[in-house]
Amino acid sequence: MGKSNTRRRFLKMAGQSLLVAPVASSLVGCGVTNTATQALADSKVAAAGSNPGQPKVSFNVRDYGATGDGTTKDTKAIQLALDRCWVLGGGEVVVPAGSYLTGAIALKSNTLLRLAKDALLLGTPDFADYPVMQVRWEGKWIPGHVGLIYAIEANNIGVVGPGKIMGNHALGGRPNAENPLRHPALIEPIGCNNLRFEDFSTDYFQMWCLHPTYCENIAIKNLTIRSTGGNGDGIDIDSCKHVRIEGCDINTGDDCISLKSGRGMEGYSLLHTTEDVHISNCTFADSIFACIGIGSETSGGIRNVRIEHCKFTYAKTHAIYIKSRPGRGAFIENIVVDDIDVAGMEGGFLRFNLLGSGLQDQNPVPGDEGIPTVKNFHFSNVRVKDVPVLVEGTSVHPNKPLDGFSLINVTGTCAKGIALANIKKAKLRDLHVTGFSGPLLSVSNVTGSGLEGAVAIDPPKLPDPVPMPTQPYKIG
Repeated sequence: MGKSNTRRRFLKMAGQSLLVAPVASSLVGCGVTNTATQALADSKVAAAGSNPGQPKVSFNVRDYGATGDGTTKDTKAIQLALDRCWVLGGGEVVVPAGSYLTGAIALKSNTLLRLAKDALLLGTPDFADYPVMQVRWEGKWIPGHVGLIYAIEANNIGVVGPGKIMGNHALGGRPNAENPLRHPALIEPIGCNNLRFEDFSTDYFQMWCLHPTYCENIAIKNLTIRSTGGNGDGIDIDSCKHVRIEGCDINTGDDCISLKSGRGMEGYSLLHTTEDVHISNCTFADSIFACIGIGSETSGGIRNVRIEHCKFTYAKTHAIYIKSRPGRGAFIENIVVDDIDVAGMEGGFLRFNLLGSGLQDQNPVPGDEGIPTVKNFHFSNVRVKDVPVLVEGTSVHPNKPLDGFSLINVTGTCAKGIALANIKKAKLRDLHVTGFSGPLLSVSNVTGSGLEGAVAIDPPKLPDPVPMPTQPYKIG
């Protein structure tokens, strides 16, 4: 075999060995983890996180003209190194110590971006440095600026630390009259497979830090995320499958982690589900909304989510907030939460609001079809400290009650207890909380076990039905 063929084989193997595809834990049945599937999934995630294969081809951005002086725009040099890595079969691109001012840069397949210690990627303050294309915003595909680090339909890609990525704070916030397009996220892969984000820190203001959309097989590990101010989500998982988030420290303005899948008839027609998401051993704090938000953009469906071994240290509202509304359609099912500590909440431990959360879409899913199907919400081994409300779970539609809800082994202190409505197959057991005033349990139209001594309450007020449109919806 000739030398050129040998080199091509070597480069191909180097690219293929860059990442072992991570597979998040699968949840089956009533949200109970299948042990054999869990063990296999965890072994693959562990392999991806701890020994992803050492790339044989390495490129240093300094060799391609990057200065790292914090004032010269290094966008072209960094992109040149990334592109060179890609066309030669894959490997890693190293960013050594320094401060690298850059506009948006694109990751290509089989490329790992490695930020050395004391390396800082700093976004420029110019919107023109972030290309405009179709991006997801509040559940809809709209024109917007891509993320500081982005990828489109790339496979086997990642960013690893221990360096830092800092968005330019001048670019955060919602679209406005002066800058009407969606503002850039920090990291935004779209339509990608086999992604790894590990051991780096982020800093941004009023915008999302990590926003994978339409992606599969994602490993997120040991990130330190800081995103303050309004709408400053930490990690937004948007219509993605097989996601593992582990060992992260997230302190944000808006949700620390948000799970989404589209809004209205557009999201319902596309039906790109967020599923098989495993969140473990993380610490959360949030200054505006919830630590973990599921919804409210759920029109593509959300299922098979497991959250375990986490600490929730502060939230303006609730530690966990499950939210949707009539007009979304689809489903939220198999949500399992186990072994968590909750303190510092201004709202409470848990709320599900399935009647009126989030913006109603211009083209909502009409009638009973638009009422989300909800089932199998399971919470166990929860330790709370001075939460204002333990559970607020009355905002459920009677036409589609929550089918399967369990709350087992809860200890600690709360000011108010549990309120539930329109639930069947509830299971409450081993609730050892103190400090509350009023009844521990209040219910309306709830069946199941552990309901002895519950106080009856009025049913929730229902929103107006979503009418049928005068013209059938046409995607486009």
